[in-house]
Amino acid sequence: MESRSMPLRCPELPGSNQHSPNPSSFPAGSEPAQRIVYSARQSDLQVRAAAKAIPSIPAHSDNPHMKTNTALAKMRAGKPAFGLSMGLGVAETGAILSGSGTEFVMVDRQHGNWDEREVGRAIAQINLGAATPMARAAANDYRLIGQLLDKGMLGIIVPMVDTPDDARRVADACLLPPLGRRSWGWNQASMYGDDYADCINNELFVAVQLESATAVDNAEAILATPGVTGCWMGPSDLALSLGFHPSEMDTRDEHRLALERVLAACRDTGKIPGIAGRGLEDARRRRLQGFQFITVTSDAALVAQGASAARSSLDNL
Repeated sequence: MESRSMPLRCPELPGSNQHSPNPSSFPAGSEPAQRIVYSARQSDLQVRAAAKAIPSIPAHSDNPHMKTNTALAKMRAGKPAFGLSMGLGVAETGAILSGSGTEFVMVDRQHGNWDEREVGRAIAQINLGAATPMARAAANDYRLIGQLLDKGMLGIIVPMVDTPDDARRVADACLLPPLGRRSWGWNQASMYGDDYADCINNELFVAVQLESATAVDNAEAILATPGVTGCWMGPSDLALSLGFHPSEMDTRDEHRLALERVLAACRDTGKIPGIAGRGLEDARRRRLQGFQFITVTSDAALVAQGASAARSSLDNL
């Protein structure tokens, strides 16, 4: 059966009395060139007519204003924000965790199994729920931090910050001038609205990770750095830095005293204290100690716990 395509009909532009030429009227010898011109005109008129048929939509009309960092707002009000970390590298997990009611979800680029494209997808998935998207950077590196911000992170946690100079580098990478040196230019973060550039410095949670004896000694000077919003303590690395295994941290006075020194430094500088929790009971204990920014557990731990519980329940069948 012969296949015949229907000829394209060029819609007449509103208010136009012009008519397209008939190809059959082209003079012999000039027909190929004329046909090209005719075809181009057909396409141009179709695109223009289609564009006129689409209602005018201003940029970001469905989200004209900057997304509020609800986790940060809660902490600024003196309340705790509990979160979950993602390390398995599966973006869709973000929607599940964000839909659980947690205040923030943190993509772990330091210890997690992530590639760049999947990080961008994870932010979109987290934003399907109510949680604030955050990330722990792989290192205190201007380019790596900037990439996370350009993708749309509203919280940045930077590991191994031991000195005020380290903290200044963090603030410079995170904040737009005049508060910092972040480069102008973002892609995925533009989803947050037309006033992103005006609001992001105030809506961004910038946390330095204090996880060594040196960091504890410098805690007040580090936290006094302009642009640093708070800290996130790494209790296991802190234990190693103090000279003992993380399993001993709960029985060591020097570990407890180090945490108390950082909490006091946060109070004195007006910054938000945070810490990595080791489950529900530990998160509750840390809250009672005075910490506000608390990761409760990770996606990997939740999968392991769920699998273990499911297997144990089979023994009762």
